[in-house]
Amino acid sequence: MDLRRHHVALWALLIAGLYLLPQLVAPGTLRTMIFACYLAIFAVSWDVLSGRTGYISFGHPFLIGIGAYTTAILNKRFDVAPEISIPIAVLVTMIGGLIVLLPALRVRGSYFALVTLAMMELMYQLVQVIRPDLTGGTRGMSGIDTLTRGAANGYYLAVTLMLFVALSAWLLMRTQLGTALSAIGMNEESVRGSGLSTTKLKTVAFLVSAFFAGLGGAFYIHYLGSIAPRALFDINFVFTIIVSALIGGASTIVGPVFGAFFLTFLLDFLRPWMPGAERYFIYGVVALALYIYQPKGLYAVAGDGLAWLRARRAR
Repeated sequence: MDLRRHHVALWALLIAGLYLLPQLVAPGTLRTMIFACYLAIFAVSWDVLSGRTGYISFGHPFLIGIGAYTTAILNKRFDVAPEISIPIAVLVTMIGGLIVLLPALRVRGSYFALVTLAMMELMYQLVQVIRPDLTGGTRGMSGIDTLTRGAANGYYLAVTLMLFVALSAWLLMRTQLGTALSAIGMNEESVRGSGLSTTKLKTVAFLVSAFFAGLGGAFYIHYLGSIAPRALFDINFVFTIIVSALIGGASTIVGPVFGAFFLTFLLDFLRPWMPGAERYFIYGVVALALYIYQPKGLYAVAGDGLAWLRARRAR
């Protein structure tokens, strides 16, 4: 009961702080927060599958890209309103991703990681050469409808979407499904020996992950108003998602949210001194040092800090 109250209190504090933020910071900081919210969505969607089951995906932008390109093409080329194109994009992400990646769930370890990485690279090449009149080819597309105007409105939409994804995933992972997925990550053979279908469990996890990734990708593109394959399928984007989940605390849902905000502000802090890709080396060193210090991430660091405060107060 105390642990449950602790979790509820953390969520309440996080939600209150996030919604009060526009009253306290400048518009430039709000724009950074918007990117942090979308990165948190992508990190949570990655965590649902890879953090729980241990099937590490290096091709998560493949799913994000399906959702992003579907809504962009529908909106830009066929004048479909975002209110309609976004749900269609999420559905296409779940169906398309499942058809392509379901066979990959039958392989394990590095083979699964390589398959997902290959799918991301394949999609990167396909959107450039197949029907560039629809996808925009190497240049991508601009002039896509945006859903909000102004930093504050964009922030409120992003943070609401992020909280919906995070809370939904957190509640889902606290069910028997979440327990079974964690068991797969620890010992898949034991789960299979207990009579459960690990293929079905992994398929459900993948569908949930694809739903969140497609949803985040679609809204993200309608925030930017443009889409470019080079940015969407960049290897740095993949590692930023994975590192956000790992240093925040994989398989915790809350941890990837913390990790996404930490990395976003770290990269933004480094930008004036290192405007190029070299700043990713610095954040990699910081992430590695933190991961060595506490393998369970920022979530565990925060838990240790709260435990220390409670012990001190008790004395």
